[in-house]
Amino acid sequence: MRILVTGGAGFIGSQLVDAFIAEGHEVAALDNLVTGVRENLNPQARFYEADIRDEAAVRDLFARERPEILCHQAAQLDVRRSVADPAYDADVNVIGTVRLLQAGIEHGLKKVLFASSGGAIYGTEEVLPTPETFPPTPISPYGVAKLSVEHYLHYYQVVHGLPYVALRYANVYGPRQNPHGEAGVVAIFAERLLRGQPATIYGDGKNTRDYVYVADVVDANRRALTSDRVGVYNVGTGIETDVNAIFQKINLLTEAGAEERHAEAKAGEQRRSCLDWGLIGRELGWAPRTPLDEGLARTVEYFAEKLATGDGRRATGG
Repeated sequence: MRILVTGGAGFIGSQLVDAFIAEGHEVAALDNLVTGVRENLNPQARFYEADIRDEAAVRDLFARERPEILCHQAAQLDVRRSVADPAYDADVNVIGTVRLLQAGIEHGLKKVLFASSGGAIYGTEEVLPTPETFPPTPISPYGVAKLSVEHYLHYYQVVHGLPYVALRYANVYGPRQNPHGEAGVVAIFAERLLRGQPATIYGDGKNTRDYVYVADVVDANRRALTSDRVGVYNVGTGIETDVNAIFQKINLLTEAGAEERHAEAKAGEQRRSCLDWGLIGRELGWAPRTPLDEGLARTVEYFAEKLATGDGRRATGG
């Protein structure tokens, strides 16, 4: 199949490009390289450096490539930035996505895989692990934008006959994650502690997240690609882990011996998040296969190798 991966030079997108090419698909990658990194790109993918908000560039790309599948990973992914600048977040995450969808239906697109957010859509959950049937009440502009795109996908499916699968990711971590932004606590802690630098925990560190390893997220997308199912699925582990525990696990793996440092909590961040993955298990046969300790060890090993070769900043992407 002809697949377009947006965010194809980023953390998750580049690994999806690798997986799709390994399976024999014809892949194009779109990335503006703001957080993505050129060195992440698979050389067998056709690369377009452009912004999803650039209507002319998007239309030209779809006219050239005529992808059958849109695997949409590109996003403004920082919850804190969405709180500080909701208009920018909506411009990227909502308007940019609509431009892709509109160009797609005009050029023969057959299916959409969308990176949604299980960590931000549900808001203050009353049921944990949270199933897809729980009413979403996001408390950040980022979560609002992701939910809005899900509604647009439903519209395009009903009105234009464009099937979709929206995968509500939990907190994804692993190799190639960007350690230099505000999002991605595993990468930030790993990179800073390996360098012998202090790592800051915002708030009391008792806020919990559901940490899912990137290879398992890639597997969820692979299954969604070949499934005839349409709809929304959680992609998580069903296990809560607080930030203090993540810090201590990485502290041990890096042998940093660092002390916990706390700062004021950031606005717009929910207290707890944990996803029920039963639906995707039943309908797509997916399950989280990488235990947290194993995934953290692989991630720390990745960053340690990059730092040892002097490649720590260059080879990571968002």
